[in-house]
Amino acid sequence: MKVLHFSGKRKTAVARATLKQGKGNVRINKIPLTAYEPKMSRLKMQEPLMLAADIVKKVDIDVSVYGGGQSSQADAARLAISRAIIGMDNKLEADFLKYDRHLLVADVRRKETHKPNCHGKARSKRQKSYR
Repeated sequence: MKVLHFSGKRKTAVARATLKQGKGNVRINKIPLTAYEPKMSRLKMQEPLMLAADIVKKVDIDVSVYGGGQSSQADAARLAISRAIIGMDNKLEADFLKYDRHLLVADVRRKETHKPNCHGKARSKRQKSYR
């Protein structure tokens, strides 16, 4: 079996997953997924692995994630892992889409840019007073 590379993005976080023949080890930034903290991020990244448990036992998945925050990194890693599993076995695509569309389709929302003459936030304007 050849080595497969897939990526996933969420906000400014980017995850790159490498899938190869192995014993079912999943590592995020060289940390085993079972030891990854916080727990909510770990559970979020385990969802595609639970849906494809029979395939995951035969492969090793290494994910490197950078940028963004904890939640964004977890979403990006989840997307990369599920894309890698689908790259290995295309039959699971319908199951993944039925469970959650964001397992295969990236969330394209980004931070809105700051406008000139705005104060504080991207959409805030200067107050007007006519008196």
